[in-house]
Amino acid sequence: MTKEEFNQIDAFGIGEPNMAFAQYFVGESFLKPLTDMKAGEIPIFNVTFEPGCRNNWHIHHASKGGGQVLICTAGSGWYQEWGKPPVSLEAGKVIVIPANVKHWHGAKKDSWFSHITFEPSGEGTSNEWLEKVSDEEYGVLK
Repeated sequence: MTKEEFNQIDAFGIGEPNMAFAQYFVGESFLKPLTDMKAGEIPIFNVTFEPGCRNNWHIHHASKGGGQVLICTAGSGWYQEWGKPPVSLEAGKVIVIPANVKHWHGAKKDSWFSHITFEPSGEGTSNEWLEKVSDEEYGVLK
């Protein structure tokens, strides 16, 4: 899927380059806030990945509650938990990631990909960014 084709189906728009978290991604990602955090609203973001872009393995820690939710909105991507097979992501797929689960997500090699993300409320929450998803790990995905 080309960027032009993707723009026609992406309801939220690509947003701005995700420079604040660029060190935790292979490839370029874009971030678009969908809520007004300054007004106290729950932080909800649209994250867009160029083809081949993926984030590092990471964990959303919490002693109670927490985790992460992905709502896929456009394009094709991947989600994988440590030690489990990858899951193909398409528009309409919802992934609920429990707290303390090592995982990564991103675009397929040949497609732009977008998902909405938010982290449910929890206690003792923190995010831990880990190693990159290697080209060898990613390269075998079909």
